[in-house]
Amino acid sequence: MTKQPKLRLGTRQSPLAVAQAEEARERLCQAHGWDEADIELVKVRASGDKIQDRPLADIGGKALWTRELDIWLAEGKIDAAVHSMKDVETIRPDSLTIAAILPREDVRDVLIGARSIREIPQGARIGTSAPRRAAQMLHQRPDCSIVSFRGNVATRLAKLSAGEADVTLLAAAGLNRTNRQGTGTALDPAEWLPAPAQGAIGIECNTADAQTRAFLAAIDDAPSRHSVMAERAMLGALGGTCHSPIAVMTTRDGEMLALRAAIFSADGYERAEGTIRMAPGDMAAAAGLGRDLLSRAPISITKLFEGG
Repeated sequence: MTKQPKLRLGTRQSPLAVAQAEEARERLCQAHGWDEADIELVKVRASGDKIQDRPLADIGGKALWTRELDIWLAEGKIDAAVHSMKDVETIRPDSLTIAAILPREDVRDVLIGARSIREIPQGARIGTSAPRRAAQMLHQRPDCSIVSFRGNVATRLAKLSAGEADVTLLAAAGLNRTNRQGTGTALDPAEWLPAPAQGAIGIECNTADAQTRAFLAAIDDAPSRHSVMAERAMLGALGGTCHSPIAVMTTRDGEMLALRAAIFSADGYERAEGTIRMAPGDMAAAAGLGRDLLSRAPISITKLFEGG
């Protein structure tokens, strides 16, 4: 007789998404003394994985990563869904709860194709579909041009090898989780800010499902939750969309958190930046940083935000 799983975890089918779901399963097994068979991984092909030839912002934004998993949660086909938190919409339905955030991985971006931003060849083509990466690169290297680059880690590395761009940027966390450590050069966050919630895995479940919420609470990492939720609160105040170039770095400062954030014009020419110290859990302070950035930004930046 087949053993019934204690928990059904939904995940996208990409190799990185599956690796993240496997990490979630391993942590749950360790926390509860379960066998691997107690947790079933249920794979779905997300809309964002089906459409690879257009920028995410042009085809529906972050909802393309969560839509199918949201439906399966509502229909009871899965008990929880594993997400890259940087791909999860800032505003989520009340019916869903982010019940666990795993210990955050390396938040940095990795430059591939050159040893540093300064050493990128003059006039190089930068392969990225992320407005943050494009604007931040053009801010530092206005001589370069941007080439649209979408796909999973392996796809983008293959496109780079095929000469579709001279340089690209990938998240260190994604490279590490797909066993590509040491690929490229990790960029110093003091000079190159990562994306909000980059490197964080979140697990979401139905708010009314008290048992699953309790299972997941056992693997929730408080420091990672504090930083990710602060960055998401700032995002919410900014009214950012997939067209909005937003970069942020959260670090521990004793008992406090330090948030340093920047927003850019699409061409990277203009930038508004700010830093705050806040108590963990003080979402109002994080939101205040977002509002402050918008209040000081020129129209070339604010027009890229819903509240601008």
